[in-house]
Amino acid sequence: MNKTKNILLEKFDLAPFSKVKTEDYLYAFKELIKEKKKEINSIISNTDNPTYENTIEALEFSGEKLDRLSKMFFNVNSAETNPKIQKIAQEVSPMLSEFGNDIILNNDLFLRVKSVNNQKSKLNLSAEQMTLLDLSYKSFSRNGANLDDTKKETLREIDKELSSLTLRYSENVLAATNDFELHLTNLEDLKGLPKGEIEAASVLAKKKGKEGWIITLAYPSYIPFMKYAENRDLRKAIQIASGSKCFKKNKFNNEANVLKISKLRHQRANLLGYSTHADFTLEERMAMTPLKVYTFLNDLLKKAKPFAESEFNQLQDFAKNLDGLDHLESWDYMYYSEKLKNKLFNLDDEKLKPYFKLENVIHGAFSVAKKLFGLSFVEVKNIETYHKDVKTYEVKDKENELVAIFYADFHPREGKRNGAWMDCLKSQKVKNGINERPHIINVCNFTSPTNSTPSLLTFSEVTTLFHEFGHGLHGMLANTVYPSLSGTNVYWDFVELPSQILENWCYEKECLDDFATHYITGEPLPIEFIDKIKESSTFLQGIATLRQISLGLLDMSWHAVDPSKITNVKENESYANIKTRLFPDIDICCTSVSFSHIFSGFGDYSSGYYSYKWAEILDADAFEYFKENGIFNIEIGKSFQDNILSKGGTENPMKLYKRFRGKEPQADALLKRSGLSKS
Repeated sequence: MNKTKNILLEKFDLAPFSKVKTEDYLYAFKELIKEKKKEINSIISNTDNPTYENTIEALEFSGEKLDRLSKMFFNVNSAETNPKIQKIAQEVSPMLSEFGNDIILNNDLFLRVKSVNNQKSKLNLSAEQMTLLDLSYKSFSRNGANLDDTKKETLREIDKELSSLTLRYSENVLAATNDFELHLTNLEDLKGLPKGEIEAASVLAKKKGKEGWIITLAYPSYIPFMKYAENRDLRKAIQIASGSKCFKKNKFNNEANVLKISKLRHQRANLLGYSTHADFTLEERMAMTPLKVYTFLNDLLKKAKPFAESEFNQLQDFAKNLDGLDHLESWDYMYYSEKLKNKLFNLDDEKLKPYFKLENVIHGAFSVAKKLFGLSFVEVKNIETYHKDVKTYEVKDKENELVAIFYADFHPREGKRNGAWMDCLKSQKVKNGINERPHIINVCNFTSPTNSTPSLLTFSEVTTLFHEFGHGLHGMLANTVYPSLSGTNVYWDFVELPSQILENWCYEKECLDDFATHYITGEPLPIEFIDKIKESSTFLQGIATLRQISLGLLDMSWHAVDPSKITNVKENESYANIKTRLFPDIDICCTSVSFSHIFSGFGDYSSGYYSYKWAEILDADAFEYFKENGIFNIEIGKSFQDNILSKGGTENPMKLYKRFRGKEPQADALLKRSGLSKS
């Protein structure tokens, strides 16, 4: 291939999606790895004494083109993949892992970094520079630089294998999700579903060249069916299909991958001198130790479980009185909780959805950003994207200066993995006196519009959009010198604060009044609905909290122990969740084999799933501060921007939080908000 024709080898600002052929990626990765190798060699061969500038900064800014390529490629692999892209990913991932080890295990480079680290007390560095130096040294010492050559080679092999296994795990989850469809030809089978959901299922069937209706495991299809379908047998069928994906004895089975990944992670941690993978990971988290995570989760379990059991009994009694149901199963939960919610609050998603047209909710998120941080979002059509559904915006500040480029990708597709996430296509940094602004993307899976209806969101989807937009703001408002400390490059149990705090605005009348209007009549969301949204915010929160605790404990059951004796994935999972189980277990279902947060490598919450609940304490405490002074208080908004959003990982997160809040966070606000406090 003629490398001059491969735009990925050039320096570019906006990602040039339309100019890239799939085969360009692999060639570009190989060439840009070579290019970064030359940059690393020039640092090592520098005959001058090691300094902060010629070693730490030089290392930080090396491989910029490779970094841009990686961000672009792996975003496409998550949001618009295909077999060719996946094949390249399988080749590239171990290649990048091996190259990463070439750097981390290079003794000459480590000696230069170590030399600078040894003289740090004399260097008069800023807080951000000191953080970068500390992290640079730790990136070597925590990843094998002090090992002998034999152990270094073992580490290389482990990392190479892990990169392939986690990618294969992720591909299996996507493939198994796409592999299932419930094809219905009898309208009676859709009884209970709202008209819009039936129409969406019909549109999906037509796309696949079939008559009738199709339900899939993609969330916009799966969730409404589980909430509204009266046919209990079909709810059971689709629930089991979802719970058993990657657990069936077929080519998508992930049991061996789970066992191998957990064992390799443990072996890697031992090699580096740590008892478990969790000990290794948590050393660089706010929680610090597995014991502290277990203490946190078990304390929360003690508070939440009585509420959860009471809620479960209430739901079971309700189902029995309504339909004579003797035993509540997991496939009944969404269906009866929606009916109970409607009875208690006279409020269900179908009443709310007409007020949450996707475009209006986007406007609402943008409006919050404007009121708190002075940001304006202007949609532009001349920015290239990887799919026609992706919208693009220029983000400007009060002085009309460019703050960021924002990409928004909101609807499900076959080549797009389930869920919602924020990603970065270009990091923010300051180089040669120029503050290079970031390119941020939000990816979600909301119901697509039909011929007769626009995309209307459930309230849960509204909070999801605000959540991911909060991550997006963390990236957009980044204002650091170094890219590795910019935006969401923070401790993993701190990263959810900006996202989770933004969800709080969705419950406030002052915010809802700005965007929640009926998509046909233009009427604002009635005040009684707003009151009920707020009143219902604690509905079944005990069960929801127990679910999050169970996932946190499941994560720790794989990563805070020696997994070498675990031979059965299901048995380990059942034991881990014994204290949190409310519904009868289903033998043929298993969470671990599709628990992408901790096993796919994407985002990698391994030993870190607890952080969602950990960050809820932070966000509830922080939002209490806003509520005490006005949810659109400009001064507090500026303080949140200056001390949290713009600082990235430049300082210890507790220092940043205390600077914003004036004190350490207290759990009282979360327990009160969740209805888990008896006071």
